[in-house]
Formats: sequence, C-alpha cells, structure tokens
Amino acid sequence: MKRTRTVLAVPMLALATALTLSACGGSGDSGGSGGDASPGSKTADDAKDKPKASAAPEKTADAAAELDRFVLSKSEVKGFTVREPSKGYVFATSQDQVKLDKPVCAPISYATNQLPLGSPQAHVTRVAAEVAGSATFTYITLATYADGKAKTALAGLSKAIDSCGNGFTATSGKTASPHSSVTAEPAPSPKGADEAVAFRTTIKHQGVTHTLRTQAVRYGDKVAVYYAVDAMAFTQSRPGNAKLATAVMDAQNGKLG
Repeated sequence: MKRTRTVLAVPMLALATALTLSACGGSGDSGGSGGDASPGSKTADDAKDKPKASAAPEKTADAAAELDRFVLSKSEVKGFTVREPSKGYVFATSQDQVKLDKPVCAPISYATNQLPLGSPQAHVTRVAAEVAGSATFTYITLATYADGKAKTALAGLSKAIDSCGNGFTATSGKTASPHSSVTAEPAPSPKGADEAVAFRTTIKHQGVTHTLRTQAVRYGDKVAVYYAVDAMAFTQSRPGNAKLATAVMDAQNGKLG
C-alpha cells in the first residue's frame, strides 16, 4: 500500500535552523524536516477553486535586483542576524509542488512555507534570528508583482483565511503538513502600506499544539510576508506560541514604506 508520510515540514524548517544556529555559535542558514504520527492527507489536484500557481513566473533581472536592494541585509536589525535560508530541506520549492485537500487554502500554505503569494515577477526569502539565542525565527518573503497583481494576491490570502478556519492539509511529494486551525488576527497597516493581513495557524506535533503567526503587508506592487515559528517548543515538547519579531518587521517595512 502506498502511504503518505505526514511531516510538520514548516516547524521542522525552523527546528533545523535552531540546530544550525547553535552549531555555528548563533548564526547560520535554515532548513530541515521532521516526523509526526498523524495520518496521511488527501490531495486535490484539479479542484476548480484552487488559486492558479504560476509554474515559472517571469523573473526579470530588474525585478530581482530591485528586491535585493529592498530586502534586509545581514546586520541591518540590531540584535538579529538575517540570513538566506538553506534550500536543501524546504517543504516545496515552487507553488505547483503543493497539493491541498482544500485548494482555497493554498495561499496560507504558500505564506507558511516561504513561497510567494500569487504570481510575482521575482521574490526573495530571508530568516531572522535573535543574536541572544531565542529559538523563535521570523521568515521574510518579499515579492514584486506586475501592476495590480499584488492586490490580487492579498485578496486571495484574505479569502483563504476566511475559508479555512477548520484547518487543512498540504502535501508535497510524500510529505504532508496538517494545520488544525486558521484564525484571523488584527493587522494594523504600517506607515506607507496599502493594506495588511494577519493570521495564526495551529499545528499538533506529538500531541502538543503549536501556534504559528503570519502577517502580509502590501506596498503598491510589493508584498512582504512575515512568518514566525518557535523551534525550541518542538525540541522541548511544550506548547509553542510564536510571535513575529516587531523589530524585524519594522526594519523591513521601513525600507518599503
């Protein structure tokens, strides 16, 4: 019988980051995966309401270069180190690798797996960790879009939050990532932003509930997605309640607004 391996891919990304950071004395790249005893998930490849994923979004040199100028650099946030995550252990490397039992929830899966929303012209991802050694990591996915596409991407995320309160399961290959719940949270727009959306998701790992947080902010045709996970909570088998790093978001938003 063919089985689907159920894995908490997103939290384990941060867990591996914690191990890497510890080994490197507080700085390094992120990546990783881990196991869970939950049953496998269904997938829905052809559901009509799945937001269309662009298999190969056009990435112009100008768009990519622009993002490199806007994204946070290594030491730009006091008390944090900002790095480019490792690509070796990601849940998925593109949107079309992600399948869902509830296709309308796709934008939430993208936002929590460092994949861009919608169909950007280019995107970059960074992970910020406190120099002091906190095991809560804040991921930043910054994307730029053709005229009007960023607004459409945020609208898709808002629809997903409204539609996926009872959770969903995303799969990539033989790996499954189940989310127990999705809840909207207050999202005041930073200075200069056009709109902002925030939500929290819960995941159960070995019988313990972990809360993860995400916020997306749009500045014209650019979108910054922030995602926080408490890796230490997984290693200590205690409930996690990750909070987004305000200093990191303020610094990144300040470069966009």
